[in-house]
Amino acid sequence: MPECSQHPADCATPHSRTLHPTPSDHPEEACAVFGVYAPGEDAARMTYFGLHALQHRGQESAGIAVADGSAVTATKDRGLVTQVFNESTLASLEGHIAIGHVRYSTSGGSSSWEAAQPHLSAIDDSIIALAHNGTLVNTNHLRVQLLELGVSFRSSTDSEVAAKLIGYFTRKTHHMREGIRKTMELIGGAYAMVLITAEALYAFRDPNGIRPLCIGRLPDDRGWVLASETCGLDIVGAHFVRDVEPGEVIRINEEGLVVEQAVAKRERALCVFEYVYFARPDSVLDGLSVYASREAMGRRLFEEAPVAADIVMGVPDSGVPSAIGYAHASGIPYVEGVVKNRYVGRTFIQPTQQLRERGIRLKLNPLPSAIAGKRLIVVDDSIVRGNTTRQLCAMLREAGAAEVHLRIVSPPVRWPCFYGIDTDTQEQLIAARRSIEEIAAYVGASSLAYLSEEGLLACCKANHSGLCTACFSGIYPVRISEQMQTRAFCQDMEPQFWTSDEERGRTADACAAHL
Repeated sequence: MPECSQHPADCATPHSRTLHPTPSDHPEEACAVFGVYAPGEDAARMTYFGLHALQHRGQESAGIAVADGSAVTATKDRGLVTQVFNESTLASLEGHIAIGHVRYSTSGGSSSWEAAQPHLSAIDDSIIALAHNGTLVNTNHLRVQLLELGVSFRSSTDSEVAAKLIGYFTRKTHHMREGIRKTMELIGGAYAMVLITAEALYAFRDPNGIRPLCIGRLPDDRGWVLASETCGLDIVGAHFVRDVEPGEVIRINEEGLVVEQAVAKRERALCVFEYVYFARPDSVLDGLSVYASREAMGRRLFEEAPVAADIVMGVPDSGVPSAIGYAHASGIPYVEGVVKNRYVGRTFIQPTQQLRERGIRLKLNPLPSAIAGKRLIVVDDSIVRGNTTRQLCAMLREAGAAEVHLRIVSPPVRWPCFYGIDTDTQEQLIAARRSIEEIAAYVGASSLAYLSEEGLLACCKANHSGLCTACFSGIYPVRISEQMQTRAFCQDMEPQFWTSDEERGRTADACAAHL
């Protein structure tokens, strides 16, 4: 996944750029992965629909790689799934094994075609394809070591480092699963990866389980499906079997499904923002309905931050279930106060300056007849930078709102993320240096309240208790390098880590030494 810092797009041409009218107030996640092993089926077409269901996780590039038992081929490009693939391209992707990827860049950003995924890599006379959701935190040292060993690179992505490591160790051990296992022992950070060879499909997940990945079974035992979310299984008719466990490697080939605990599990750390924002509401993560968790957040937020108002409205789409929960708990009517343009997506056409200044109206437009003269409770998932929230409040007041009371169903985002979200420095975050009252004044809200961390966690009781809340708490599950810390944090802000380097058994430098 993620491959960048804040570069806006994976551009196919040097002068094209993805439109971001204003930096988003939502954390941007870096992608989704999908995989199929289904003899006799059109795996590429199935993957196309799986990626379509997962498009919300990344809109900058899309790709599919297929295998037919003897070779691996791929098509990938910038743009949405429907822009990259058509009947002709899908027809050219023949095979019963496939993986797919949609991308939003967050680590090692590049304007090259190579940065799009799946990433293709050679192992002697064969080709593998790899797709990655997450961000690795220690690839700089590993890249240097591989370069010194004569391994070449075509992009700056962390995903290519993982693919080249797998190739390096597979050549040494003559065994793909062993190559993956040894790579997992070295790489640190967040990863849910799928990989294909000419004959098999593989999946593996970081030992903390920071990014989601699940397994599904096609009806009548026709094959297996892997997806970042259960909504990806649903669209192809696969039934959910289980989640890939942290530290596991899954192999699926003509012999069936084989599971290996490649590296020891660590304390669970599924990203809590999967429930708050990233995942589709119809998905189920670790046994918990995303929709149910969001509605519960709204109910809990009313308990923590009630306010007198005439209507409750949600910011589409992730704020809507929570707004409904707030309305039910408060007894205040829920109203659709803004309309979302669902066809904007991420455009690669530059707007005029006048349109750029309209910013948020490219995606949201108010309904004056519903909100004029009303005291509004506006429920949203988060405020990251504050820019689009400020535009939203101004737009609602222009439409006649008497009061705008912001209610946010997550705590203030005060700390950067290094595991697959595009907030890699603290200075980007409005809550890192401003009080809640100062944020309310900046965005133009009549009042502002956030859900407490305790309240959020109470609404996310999955079938395990481990969630990463580093962006709220500054307590991180995976240690990063001193160099990254120096760049990422304000000087007087001291992060904490779940375990020390010694307890981890290696530092980033020591990882490279194992090569």
